[in-house]
Amino acid sequence: MSNLFEEVKKKHFKTLKQYVPVVERVHGGSHPEFHAVREQFDAILEKTKKAGSEKADLNDEFAKLREITDNYTVPGDVCESYEAVYNMLAELDNAYHA
Repeated sequence: MSNLFEEVKKKHFKTLKQYVPVVERVHGGSHPEFHAVREQFDAILEKTKKAGSEKADLNDEFAKLREITDNYTVPGDVCESYEAVYNMLAELDNAYHA
């Protein structure tokens, strides 16, 4: 696993673990696609946990996130936390593929 991904993961996982459930609760009704975002994030968490120090295969999860979010395009009617989640996920995605 690239050092960059490890750094970004350490920087964002704790915040994402806090924000994703809250954003899903607040915006899930008007943005049902966020339920799928949470599913993919949960899968990423699980796979990285199982992989330990090895590189987890997250290609499918990041590909699905890009599809679900239209390449992390933030909807115009959401809060800063929603935007932060998309930005952090995009940074993780970029670091994973660096």
